[in-house]
Amino acid sequence: MDLKIRRSFPLRCAQSQDDSPAPVFPYTPTDVELFWLRPMRITSRIALNVSWIILNWRQEVMLFLGVILFAVLIAGLIVNTSFLVREIRRNEQHDSFINAVTHELKTPIASIRLYLQTLERRDVGESQRREFYRLMLDDTDRLLGTVEQVLKAGQAGHKKQRDRVTVDFGQLVRECVDVARASHQLDQEALRLEQLPEAEPTVLADSEELRTAVSNVLDNAVKYSNGRVDVSVRVETPDEKHVTLRVKDQGVGIAPHDLKRVFKRFYRVPNRVLSNVKGTGLGLFIVRAIARKHGGRVFAESEGEGRGTTVVLELPRSTA
Repeated sequence: MDLKIRRSFPLRCAQSQDDSPAPVFPYTPTDVELFWLRPMRITSRIALNVSWIILNWRQEVMLFLGVILFAVLIAGLIVNTSFLVREIRRNEQHDSFINAVTHELKTPIASIRLYLQTLERRDVGESQRREFYRLMLDDTDRLLGTVEQVLKAGQAGHKKQRDRVTVDFGQLVRECVDVARASHQLDQEALRLEQLPEAEPTVLADSEELRTAVSNVLDNAVKYSNGRVDVSVRVETPDEKHVTLRVKDQGVGIAPHDLKRVFKRFYRVPNRVLSNVKGTGLGLFIVRAIARKHGGRVFAESEGEGRGTTVVLELPRSTA
């Protein structure tokens, strides 16, 4: 009997001795065959998949390498773009610095030239002549200050250290405050020295560089007071190893994202209120360079634009 004929009949067991009907087997021959063929089909599929992977491994590797190369290209574009943006900003700062320095140099020179031409061509009274002399001296001081700022900015990056001596930091700050009052024609209430520690803190430093740093912090606070000058100066000793100078003004303030940028070379906060403020963008950069050379740091605090600024200069105290 062939397979087709056997599939048409149910599979029965042999007759029992008591002539009871034989039980019918619950699976047809087709199901039995499929039961044994399923593992063979699964095994053959696995073999085919493994064979396909083995035959096409080169394509998979090329695809993987292509993805990695594409990721590297994207990362390179991002890095290149960041460097390009940084270079553009640096060029803008350089242009702003050149414009500021040009203005700071040409303005006093033009003023001095005008006063000299007036004295040469006209007969002026003694009082007016003295006033012209005073104004020319002020312009000369302004011109000299700009040149010194540029020179000190160039020297700030040098790691070479000059001889250092023990400096009374409180006394140095007091002298710088007096000079700032005289140069900006301020009274004691406008620029006031509120606190000095009882024990005179000393630092091991180059006195001229330290005087430059303190003077720049004071001048910066006065310039950015936006009209009414209200600057407080405090010298504190937070611990046995450090001494701090805190200069707080009630001026234009600084936005949070500019608190660190103001210490960069040539950087000036973009603000319409500050368009008439004179400067080269080097003052706080010089302060940071001097602080680092002496093992200290400087940072700015502000609650936002229009809420004033506090500049903190921290230096290590002398152990001598």
